Amino acid sequence: MTVTGLSASPQEYRARLAEQPDAQIDAWAAELMRDVAIRRGVARVVEDVLRTTGLSEREFERVFAAGGGPPATVGRDPAGRLVVPAITLYALVAGLRTLVPDARERLIDYLVANFEELVYV
Repeated sequence: MTVTGLSASPQEYRARLAEQPDAQIDAWAAELMRDVAIRRGVARVVEDVLRTTGLSEREFERVFAAGGGPPATVGRDPAGRLVVPAITLYALVAGLRTLVPDARERLIDYLVANFEELVYV
């Protein structure tokens, strides 16, 4: 990565992510989910994951459970947005890897879509 540890642009970041092994992509995605949840809330993470992965809410729930997230903890916040406990967000990465053939690309899409969050963190 560049001197600051990040790429100069989302496009450069995507290219550099493509060179990384799956384990690194998974670790960075899980860490980003945690960091964004701390700063902006779990609902924001769920919205970002839904948008960047193209999952429906129902598919999200299946992915969450397949990754080891307890299905009974999926719920809604007072605004009606889908949420899961912040401590279980990592399950989305494992669930995507388990159920979605192009999980790597979708996780990279999630990371790139949150490039500005990475710069902030």
